[in-house]
Amino acid sequence: MRTRFAPSPTGPLHLGHAYSAMFAHELAQASGGQFLLRIEDIDRSRARPEWEAQIYDDLHWLGLDWPVPVMRQSERLDVYRTALERLWQRGLLYPCSCRRRDILEAASAPQEGSAPPIGPDGIVYPGTCRHGDRIGALPGEALRLDMRKAVQFIDKIEFNENGSGPDGETGRVSCSAVHLIDCVGDIVLARRDMGTSYHLSVVIDDAAQGISHVVRGQDLFEATAIHVVLQRLLDLPVPAYQHHKLIRDETGKRLAKRDDARAISAYRDQGLSPHDIREIVGLTTP
Repeated sequence: MRTRFAPSPTGPLHLGHAYSAMFAHELAQASGGQFLLRIEDIDRSRARPEWEAQIYDDLHWLGLDWPVPVMRQSERLDVYRTALERLWQRGLLYPCSCRRRDILEAASAPQEGSAPPIGPDGIVYPGTCRHGDRIGALPGEALRLDMRKAVQFIDKIEFNENGSGPDGETGRVSCSAVHLIDCVGDIVLARRDMGTSYHLSVVIDDAAQGISHVVRGQDLFEATAIHVVLQRLLDLPVPAYQHHKLIRDETGKRLAKRDDARAISAYRDQGLSPHDIREIVGLTTP
């Protein structure tokens, strides 16, 4: 078994990160497997070396270890470009010049009195640029996956869920082509500001690292169908998935990097121990 923890160096690690990293680490250790660390730093406008250094420090303090050198996405842009070229040559991508405001306005136009559908990446793209006739993307344009064409190349979209989704999904989970088209839509595979995207990079990197079990929060459950689509299109293995509970604050709100009061470094400064952190997130009983 190979698991991984893949944080972005754009802020401090908080309790939710600690839970996910320790959960994946323990899962690998219990099976005699291996736990890997990956730095997802494709967003160069927000990634900072000081946050990356803090990630290593906090994880070591929690008692985690991993092989080195660590994979860093910013060093793999050529790999992502090669994958995009493969998809482009099959006619599965198209350039998109729409901004968020354009998408919101198009999706909010009256459509039988219903609200625009919301997918894993927000409002489902209404397909404004889908039928453009281009030989390539222009500077400043994104690349989208034509989901209608993509599903024609895939007979089954399914994966093994060892944890549970937000609605209790577990076991063999499947997703229909209709759901992907209507409720996920033409997702961005290359953002205009970074030349790739989370969805594309994560599936390529999981395959490159031989990850057998992807351990992550339930908030990413809906994105898994996207990842399976890309794995099938790019002839990559489909790992097992284990979506775990989310760590929330007293009001039930999911923790985010802006929650500095719950940053691991803040708890360390208060004199708490790694065992205390484990108790707080429910990995150890008092």
